[in-house]
Amino acid sequence: MSAPLYGLLLTGGRSRRMQRDKAALEYAGQTQLARAMALLEPLVARTFVSVRADQLSDPQRAGYERIADAIPDLGPIGGIHAALHAHPQAAWLVLACDLPFLDAATLQQLIAERDPRRVASAFRSSFDGKPEPLCAIYEPASLAQVDARIAAGKQCPRDFLASADAALLTLRNPRALDNINTGEEYRDAQARLGGAQQAATGGAAHSAERPAARTLQIQYFALLREQAGRNAETVSSQARDALELYRELRARHGLLLEPEQLRVAVNEDFADWSKELHDGDRVVFLPPVAGG
Repeated sequence: MSAPLYGLLLTGGRSRRMQRDKAALEYAGQTQLARAMALLEPLVARTFVSVRADQLSDPQRAGYERIADAIPDLGPIGGIHAALHAHPQAAWLVLACDLPFLDAATLQQLIAERDPRRVASAFRSSFDGKPEPLCAIYEPASLAQVDARIAAGKQCPRDFLASADAALLTLRNPRALDNINTGEEYRDAQARLGGAQQAATGGAAHSAERPAARTLQIQYFALLREQAGRNAETVSSQARDALELYRELRARHGLLLEPEQLRVAVNEDFADWSKELHDGDRVVFLPPVAGG
């Protein structure tokens, strides 16, 4: 069974070239930190912000669970190292905080194509074909290897993935992992995102916007209960329908059954997978029952 998947947003960099905290940069009125965490939260069991020790009391980060670097000044691999040690039973979906073009579809692709038998799963760069270490999943088995590299004075997570037994995936959206490092790049990203939003909406809100998060009561039975490790849970989700919800939960808990192998009930009535969800709904996923 796959290890549970946690999310880690790396925000402990010094942002020297940007000369301001990248996590606080705003796009359409939302900070990069808040935007990235909103992408992560529906897809993983728990989310954390990776911080330097001196950032633990930062008001912007204080609203989230935090993991402080155990060894200072290692860069991104220091945040990955601290997370692996904090929860060694978990796999970690690690994100940089300077990816303004990242979308949910890219994260869903990473999770769907994850190979838990490997040390990590990562995309190949659209520019040079090398591993993208800051939008990647690190399995529990990577802990010992990360420790060994740090002990040897090697701090580059890209080099680690290039030398490790990592699954390398083809990125469907080649611009999703474009990052920003300077004020000029930030202004360009704002313009690109603003133009894309205006083109998509025609200057007004449109029906494709993600809905507000809803509180849903979930129940699992039989094999699903074993795979999820629980009978029931309450989740906050932006899923529009039962199928989107199951995909989120499947990624979060490592559920192995395909939707076509299940039946779904919403508020005690069997429903189609396209059933629209509302706040407070009770959703039950029913696997096939053995026997006659």
